[in-house]
Amino acid sequence: MSTSDSPAERRPFRPDVLDLGDVLLRPWGRALDLPGGTVAALTAAAADQEIARWNPLHDAVHPAGAEAYLDRADQGWADGGTACFAVTDRADGRLCGNVALIWTDRGEGVAMVGYWLLAAARGRGLATRVTDAVTRWGVRTAGVRRIELYHAVGNDSSCRVAARAGFPYEGTLRASYRHGDGPYHDEHLHARLASDPGAAG
Repeated sequence: MSTSDSPAERRPFRPDVLDLGDVLLRPWGRALDLPGGTVAALTAAAADQEIARWNPLHDAVHPAGAEAYLDRADQGWADGGTACFAVTDRADGRLCGNVALIWTDRGEGVAMVGYWLLAAARGRGLATRVTDAVTRWGVRTAGVRRIELYHAVGNDSSCRVAARAGFPYEGTLRASYRHGDGPYHDEHLHARLASDPGAAG
């Protein structure tokens, strides 16, 4: 039996820093210090139209909502159920985006991954790299067995990220999720297994 097949090996997520060379994945929370202020960086990200369209960040456009987001991130780390990372530029520390791994059924070893990037960080393969990195980290450190990735059917860029990051398409979920634009969207389900080639490297 492999590590990821053993329920005893499915562990809580614990704060960590992942070094990808040009960017660092750093835990979101009150202790995170970003240039110009973490709350200001988060409110600016929440106001980005593409991020707002596909992600549940609408409350974070206001400082109180951004602070609540940071508190939820701290709580997620504290209870081990959510690993929420700020993607930051190594050179200047500025925010590039977000990637998160969430236990959806820890007993069965199933987690979900999600991400968003600021406009300046798009178009260079960064979403693929951070998704791959946090997936490998979850398998290695927490015994995740299956990682699922969902995106609205109209979100073509996320579909490409999923394919490049090794998450094959598994099906379409009808009227599955209410995104930032209001209505429920059909979603594509992609997934990656710990047993897939390279998933635990």
